[in-house]
Amino acid sequence: MRSILLASLLSACAPAYHAPEYLAAPTGPARPFSPAVRVGSMLYLAGQIGTDASGRVVAGGIQGETRQALENIRAVLARAGSSMDHVVKCTVFLADMREWAAMNEVYVTFFDVARRPARSAFGTTGLALDARVEIECLAAA
Repeated sequence: MRSILLASLLSACAPAYHAPEYLAAPTGPARPFSPAVRVGSMLYLAGQIGTDASGRVVAGGIQGETRQALENIRAVLARAGSSMDHVVKCTVFLADMREWAAMNEVYVTFFDVARRPARSAFGTTGLALDARVEIECLAAA
């Protein structure tokens, strides 16, 4: 009887399994990844670069690309039923760390001052399509 009670208590403490839900891109060029994956109450977004609907990197340098990357993130979140207010963590990859301040000028305009997500920023030797910036996020669903 004790072993049955112990087994019941242990199974009640085990975390619930949430099957991943892979969210498809609605339009645009085919990519070898999902724009977002929902697991339970979390959304894991693929990194976004500053590409338009045709898949081309937008003009405007680091600031134009940052703005477009964040607009792309906003669109992915909206399709998943979430928003920028639910982003809890971002990782920013920069082709040139000297552009961090210029990127940051645009980045901060996308988040409420009281709700800015945790963030890391890294320099890299190259990004897809020769982009200047790539941003990936985690958000509550």
